[in-house]
Amino acid sequence: MSSTISDTPAIAMEIFEQYESKVRSYSRSFPTVFKKAKNYKLWDINDKEYIDFFAGAGALNYGHNNEKMKKLLIKYLEEDAITHSLDMATVARGEFLKKFNEVILKPRNLDYKVMFPGPTGTNTVESALKIARKVTGRNTVISFTNGFHGMTIGSLSVTGNASKRGGAGIPLNNSVFMPFDDYVKNNSSIEYIEAFLENSSSGIDLPAAMILETVQGEGGINAASYEWLRSIEKICRRFDILLIIDDVQAGCGRTGTFFSFEPAEITPDIVCLSKSIGGYGLPMALTLIKSEYDIWEPGEHNGTFRGNNMAFITATEALKYWETNKFSQEIAQKAEMMSSFVDYVIHEYPQLNAEKRGRGLMQGVACKKTEISEGICGEAFRRGLLMETSGPEGEVFKFLPPLTIDQEGLESGFQIVEDSIKAVLNN
Repeated sequence: MSSTISDTPAIAMEIFEQYESKVRSYSRSFPTVFKKAKNYKLWDINDKEYIDFFAGAGALNYGHNNEKMKKLLIKYLEEDAITHSLDMATVARGEFLKKFNEVILKPRNLDYKVMFPGPTGTNTVESALKIARKVTGRNTVISFTNGFHGMTIGSLSVTGNASKRGGAGIPLNNSVFMPFDDYVKNNSSIEYIEAFLENSSSGIDLPAAMILETVQGEGGINAASYEWLRSIEKICRRFDILLIIDDVQAGCGRTGTFFSFEPAEITPDIVCLSKSIGGYGLPMALTLIKSEYDIWEPGEHNGTFRGNNMAFITATEALKYWETNKFSQEIAQKAEMMSSFVDYVIHEYPQLNAEKRGRGLMQGVACKKTEISEGICGEAFRRGLLMETSGPEGEVFKFLPPLTIDQEGLESGFQIVEDSIKAVLNN
């Protein structure tokens, strides 16, 4: 008789405290042992139900255990098909490449070569920085205030967060930070950036690239205006600088369109994708490189886990959501619900002293006092909702549900958020 999840012995939180490194973080924010998940809900070992406004930090845009992807994955495993293959050619890899070109690239008139750099977001960022430097022969990369791009050394060098940078333990070089859109109120960062690049005595060498998120996920859900993004692209073209868009969290439909930069009508030279590109939460990352810049030597950037064929299977199925405009339209409708709720919260609870952040199904409420946002997230967890903070001081409580969540799920989640706000403000 086969065993099920319910047959397994109970696991206590003490197990993780006893055996796991102190570096763990999300198990501290959500101190329970989870055992099951479906679409936008999770259950713990006590059968308590949670609504998910976290979605694996953006890795589960299509929900937990998406039914169609799960069936294809099980079938693939039962057939003893290839799981690990480095970058050897496999049927699963070929089918993904073909589908990605047909559904994503061709309809958007994008001429990118697809690189599989390794399984995570920081892998794609590292490869993007390397190819930009190889193409231009320059060292410096411009990144932006509050940007977050990963935890390896190259990615940390273009990440703004002080505590994350401090974890490197060594100086982080060859990067220069510039102000993100609206970083300084009523001051144009575009003019500031241009002034530095125009002046040969500014102390800044002509960079190889600029790297940015159109919506800064970990940095506080700061959404760049489309006008600002277009201006950045113009600067890059004027000075022969490559433009890298880090779409690891904001991409794959999170802001409404497959790529977050589409509404700005810009064409990055390099695009970084990970998190939800695999569809099912399986590790996968892509680096999209304009064809003329794909000058790698074979094996010049490699890695053992560039061939996660199980992720190719679920990623190919996920692309079916983008064969028509229907999914984008559904996201837009849910985003409007979320936007209305954020407006309501800010107006109804002035004690939050809050402002609205984000775009699409990637929105948040920024409070002046960090302890308020942290308290709201903690209270929400106790009431059955997963939600995290973001921003330099954790001042934003952030909504990042699966894109497949329904209206009932959103409304139930919003009610828990409001109840949590009341509880925190009344303490």
